[in-house]
Amino acid sequence: MINVQQIGEDTYWAGSSDRRLSRFENLFPLPHGVSYNCYLIRDEKTALLDTADVTVKSQFMENIVAALQGRKLDYLVLHHVEPDHCSQVQAVLDVYPDVTLVGNEKTFRILDQFFTGTKNCAKKTVADGDVLELGKHKLQFVLTPMLHWPETMMSFDAVTGALFSGDVFGTFGAVDTGIFADECDFKTVFLDDSRRYYANIVGKYGVQAQAGLKKTAGLDIRMICPLHGPVWRSNIDWILQKYQKWTTWTPEEEGYTIVYGSMYGHTASAAEAAAAYIQKKSGKPVRVYDVSETHTSYLISEIWRFSRVLLFCPTYNGGIYPEMEALVRDIIALGVQNRIFGLAENGSWAPQAGKKIQKELEALKNCKVAEDILSFKGALHEADEERMQAWADAVMSATLS
Repeated sequence: MINVQQIGEDTYWAGSSDRRLSRFENLFPLPHGVSYNCYLIRDEKTALLDTADVTVKSQFMENIVAALQGRKLDYLVLHHVEPDHCSQVQAVLDVYPDVTLVGNEKTFRILDQFFTGTKNCAKKTVADGDVLELGKHKLQFVLTPMLHWPETMMSFDAVTGALFSGDVFGTFGAVDTGIFADECDFKTVFLDDSRRYYANIVGKYGVQAQAGLKKTAGLDIRMICPLHGPVWRSNIDWILQKYQKWTTWTPEEEGYTIVYGSMYGHTASAAEAAAAYIQKKSGKPVRVYDVSETHTSYLISEIWRFSRVLLFCPTYNGGIYPEMEALVRDIIALGVQNRIFGLAENGSWAPQAGKKIQKELEALKNCKVAEDILSFKGALHEADEERMQAWADAVMSATLS
């Protein structure tokens, strides 16, 4: 069944949602699916903006043919050639062999690595600031390298005020109630997944994201059209403010992400006791997670959200508990900044995990890792309560400066 919706003058959404895919990039859980957005402008010339993943091929092609209403396709603009957005380029060429592919120099270099049929087709190479004239509509290109691939770019149509933003402003989650963010309760339905998407997919490239946002700051943006998730046509300042924080590693709110690893419950018990004390004394939000039960992508999202991170880790084979070690690797790989860390370690005879994590976290910039580690053997007892509270007080009072 055709699913094409007009979102602006001569401008159409022709995307699809996949509710069966269980993991994005075969890594990140998708309990609510994911959408693949593409857009079509029908002016004197026609332009398709991006394609879709192979999992929605049939719906994608049906939508595009319907949206063109019998017209030929003049341009296929490739903002991003990661396979979930370029997998249908060959399918488009099969139906519209005279189409001209539009991208930058790096676009075609990467595209031709995936496909053999694209090497000899018509191509138009654009640079930063170049304009593609379709008639009334003119697409101005904004190159945004390493957001989050080398070739990524955006385009802007002054007629509709639409910023076609690529992966930026995207989110996990299928589109259910409507294609616009204001057609659902975005804060309830999408905010957590939007943050999780940004932190895990784009988060490492905050500097590049900031550069991209600055390049679009002078544009009269009235609509944001990402490659995943709802389209923004109102409250645009709200999502821009979120991105201002996310891209600068600024916590959304003061609060605590507490993550523990625990084999037999003793480290978990210590974490829960500390969480209760911290919440009661600080009055700030506290979230507690078992590192073995909660996927790392959710933990990274919560670390992006809150200002302080407490890691409770048992010693395992003289080192860091494996699931906690994976989280620490991700924290470092994504370049987390502007956070205060508190560490606690357990070990039946030689607690070492906290010290090893502390050493690993030295790689982070603009973070504070509390010097004192809450170290205990086997379990915390009532006799340790004062020591635990003093440690928690130190984490609560620590500052970045």
